[in-house]
Amino acid sequence: MNRLYKTKIGWCDYVINPVKGLCPMACSYCYARRMYKRFKWNPEIRFVKERLIMPSIPSRFFVGSTMELFGDWIKDEWMEEIFATIKCHPQHTFIFLTTQCQNLPRDFPENCWVGVTALNNAQLLLAETQFEQIKASVKFLNLEPLRNRLDAFRYMKQPNWVIIGRCTPVSAKTQPEISWLREIVEAADRAGIPVFLKGNLRPLLIPEDCSKPNYLTEDIFWASEKAQLRQEMPL
Repeated sequence: MNRLYKTKIGWCDYVINPVKGLCPMACSYCYARRMYKRFKWNPEIRFVKERLIMPSIPSRFFVGSTMELFGDWIKDEWMEEIFATIKCHPQHTFIFLTTQCQNLPRDFPENCWVGVTALNNAQLLLAETQFEQIKASVKFLNLEPLRNRLDAFRYMKQPNWVIIGRCTPVSAKTQPEISWLREIVEAADRAGIPVFLKGNLRPLLIPEDCSKPNYLTEDIFWASEKAQLRQEMPL
């Protein structure tokens, strides 16, 4: 039985992981890898078809939240099963996110959003090249964790959406500069690109001793005078 639980990820309703195991990418910031080691979960990479049982109510699904699905270790037949499920459920939106954009298929079903994680300017430029070669209803950038100034974002034409976040667990050593955030958001606004600021940025933008900073309520980071972070969606 496939149990679905609402996720705390603000830009989707559920996460589904039809491929289980310890992701070989071994990203230093990966929360899933920490959980696998902490709880001693089975590290074997395997396909679990039961995870593809879908509800009837239209929802947004993040596919592969704990595994890089476009790595060389993913079998072709697994992806064929995933895309067959997607095509059979046009009422849902399926969201993919990868660090291996060079391996992305060229054509995605209409109900797919495709994102690329970029942590530096070189990865941004690679994402731009790959976006030009793929067909998807939404192509987006995930700038998380933001650890560097990404000035190349100003020249990009392809993304329909951008997500920005900081490294978790939160640390002063990995804290982005507000000027980096401002440059990205201002460039996105000029290009008409929706911006989703993750909740972990809030402590950076609001002083601990001030819950409703008047000097920020009209700032580009906020969605309303109640100091809510901008969390815009595409389409």
